[in-house]
Amino acid sequence: MSTVSATLSVVPQRSRVTRAAAARDLDAAASAAADFLRSLGVDPDDPATPDLAETPHRLALAYAELLDVPEFDFTTFANAEGYDELVLVRDIPFQSVCEHHLLPFTGVAHVGYLPRARIVGLSKLARTVDHFARRPQTQERLTMQVADLLEDQLDPKGVGVLLVAEHTCMTLRGARAPGSATTTSSLRGHLRENAAGRAEFLTLVNGGVR
Repeated sequence: MSTVSATLSVVPQRSRVTRAAAARDLDAAASAAADFLRSLGVDPDDPATPDLAETPHRLALAYAELLDVPEFDFTTFANAEGYDELVLVRDIPFQSVCEHHLLPFTGVAHVGYLPRARIVGLSKLARTVDHFARRPQTQERLTMQVADLLEDQLDPKGVGVLLVAEHTCMTLRGARAPGSATTTSSLRGHLRENAAGRAEFLTLVNGGVR
């Protein structure tokens, strides 16, 4: 290998992760929120409840924040040491909004991969989860999107993503089952096809030691 090629191989590589978003109109959102409340029998202009006056505006701001998708650089480095064991970040907190009811669901993500030529800065695993969580979502899709990005950016031997979350759409309404948790997983490559690799990932996710 030439000196130039060897130098270039260890240079960090950055790929910008973005999402095209439509323009926002917070005034229109606040007006719609006021109409929404009135249609449910809650009048934000009722003088008997003055604290409701700014609620439509606060509601618009709250959802604008919840749905603000952060961009970031997915930074990878040469796997110069030839590390070939599992890399796992556990208990990454996330919050998202159920696309069926627009109610929050919150939980933790466990994200791991088996490297080939590139490794990723660990914080980028947390940023990946946050990037895909900040939009109307289903937990199933969120799990797969995180795994897809790792596969695309790293070309690893395997990827494992496991999410555990509580959905307020079923704890505060409907079934009203507080304390219930939903688990989803997406295993790729060696972590899906190899029973020992799959067992290792699940054991470490659950706090065990190999």
